[in-house]
Amino acid sequence: MESVQEPSSPRSCASELAANAVLHGRVAGRDFRLTLTLSVTHTLRIAVTDTRGECLPYVTQRDAPDAESGRGLILVEAYADRWGVDDGPAPCKTIWAELDLGHVS
Repeated sequence: MESVQEPSSPRSCASELAANAVLHGRVAGRDFRLTLTLSVTHTLRIAVTDTRGECLPYVTQRDAPDAESGRGLILVEAYADRWGVDDGPAPCKTIWAELDLGHVS
């Protein structure tokens, strides 16, 4: 899928990944970590680490167009140039998205 770059794309990706960590990666008494990194090649990496390494994300296609949830990773997939999951360290996982921003002034 070709990514869609808009000024709000990084914010939308970070928001969706953080919301998924709250909804699906939460363990009582533990938080999640959000990390933003801009490389010298102007690639923004948005990474969210949570403590539910056994709950891996997947993109679903909802049949019901009026469903109120289930589209977060579809949005991330549309906005990001790449996304994926890194395992560990136990019991954690990190879900990340990379956006190629091009030239940044």
